[in-house]
Amino acid sequence: MSFKTLLARRTTADVAPTAVPAVPAGRPVDGEVLLETVGLTKTYAGADGELPVLSGIDLEIRAGEIVALLGKSGSGKSTLLRCLAGLLPPSSGTVSYRGTPLNGANPGTAMVFQTFALLPWLTVRQNVELGLEARGVNPRERAEAAGRAIDLIGLDGFESAYPKELSGGMRQRVGFARALVVEPDVLMMDEPFSALDVLTAENLRGELMELWESGQFPTRAVVLVTHNIEEAVLMADRIVVLGSRPYGTIRETVEVRLDRPRDRDSPAFDELVDRVYRIMTGRPKETRLPGRGEAVRTDRRTVANTPLPTATVDGLSGLAEMIAHRGGRCDLADLTEELGLDIDDMLPQVDALDLLGFAGISGDELFLTDTGTAFADADVQRSKAIFATAALEVPLVRLITNGLRGRDGAAVRAGFFRDLLAHHYTSEQVDRQLETATDWGRYAELFSYDAGPQEYRLDEGPH
Repeated sequence: MSFKTLLARRTTADVAPTAVPAVPAGRPVDGEVLLETVGLTKTYAGADGELPVLSGIDLEIRAGEIVALLGKSGSGKSTLLRCLAGLLPPSSGTVSYRGTPLNGANPGTAMVFQTFALLPWLTVRQNVELGLEARGVNPRERAEAAGRAIDLIGLDGFESAYPKELSGGMRQRVGFARALVVEPDVLMMDEPFSALDVLTAENLRGELMELWESGQFPTRAVVLVTHNIEEAVLMADRIVVLGSRPYGTIRETVEVRLDRPRDRDSPAFDELVDRVYRIMTGRPKETRLPGRGEAVRTDRRTVANTPLPTATVDGLSGLAEMIAHRGGRCDLADLTEELGLDIDDMLPQVDALDLLGFAGISGDELFLTDTGTAFADADVQRSKAIFATAALEVPLVRLITNGLRGRDGAAVRAGFFRDLLAHHYTSEQVDRQLETATDWGRYAELFSYDAGPQEYRLDEGPH
C-alpha cells in the first residue's frame, strides 16, 4: 500500500469525517502470521560461562494486531525485539518471517528507537530518506516517498530543519517517519515514548493510534516494547508479559478486548491494568525473594542477570518507611492510589527493596523483611551499615567495590566499568545502571565518585 493511497484516504476522511468502524477497512486484519519464534533462546558469553537472557520463547505476530512486550528491566524484552528484527541472532531456536527462518536483518520490519537515533548533520527529509537510500531507491522516488511520510506523521514545514532545531516529540516523529517510509510489514517500537515528557508522549501516542485505527498506518502489525502497564493496555491488542528470573520467559499472554478509543477511567480498563500488574509482580509459590531464601541464590547473581532498578536511596528508603508506618505490611495498589502515583512509578522502588532483601510481595501485599524493618527504623549511621551489607550482594555494586580494593587508593575510571557493562546492556541502560550503582555505593560509603574526571575511589569509612 503506497503513501499516495494513504494520503488520499486521509484527505477524504478530512472532508467527510465518519465514525471509525469496529474493524477499519484500511487495516489488514486477516491474522496471517508475519513473525514467529520457536524455542528462541539467547545467551551471551560471560566470565562464568553462558549468561541466559531469553529461554524457550514461542511467539507469533499476526497481521492486524499490536503486540506489547511488557516486562521489568532485565526481562529480555528489548533483546526479543532485536531478535524479531534480525538484529541479533538466536543462540538456539528459530525466528521466521512469513515462514522463512531469518539469516540476518529482517526485510519486513523497521525500528523506532527510544533515543531517536537521528543523524545530526542531516535534515529531517534526509534522515527520513535513509532507509530508502539503503535499499537503492533513486533520489526522485526517495524524495517523493519521504515527503508523503513527513506529511502523514505531521512534520510538514520541518523538512529542511536539523535535529538540533526540533523538540523531543518532533525528533521522535522523524524516527517514526523514517521507519514508516519503507512501508514495513511489522513496525518495531522500543520504548518510543519513554524519553518524552508526559504530555508530548500522550499526544504522539494518541495520534499514532488514530492513524492505526483509520487504516492510514502503512504497516500490517506493530510490536511495542514497554515497561509501562497503562501504555500496554491503552495500545495493544495482546500483551506478552515477560518474567526475568532467572532469565526471560513468557510469563503470560493477555488478550485486550477493549474497544478503541480506550477509556482510562473505565472499570474495565482499571481491572485489566490491575490484572497485568499482578502478573508482573506475582511470583510462583515456590519462589522465595532475594535475601529470604535459596531460590535466587546470591552466588548465582551476575551483572548480566541482575540489573539494578532505577531507584534512588531516598526513594526506596521513603517507601520502606511508609510500609513500616503501616505496620510493616500494606496493599501496594492502595498505597499507590493514596500517593496519587501510577503503579509503574512504584515498581522500581519495589524492585529495589526486593533486590536488597528489604521487602517481599505476598499476594497483593508488600511487606518488610526483618532486615527491611531494621533499615526503616534505624538512625542514619545504622541504616548506612545495613544498606552497605545488602548492597554488597548486588553484583554491580560489588563489582565496583571489589575493583577498587587492593589498589592503594588509586582511582578507577568509570569507562572501565562502562566497557564491562556494554557487553550486556545498551549505552542508555549502562548510564542508568552506573547512576543507580553510584548512588547506592555513595550512600553506603563503599566508594566515592568524582564526576569531573569520572573516577571512582574506595571510601575509607568505618564500614
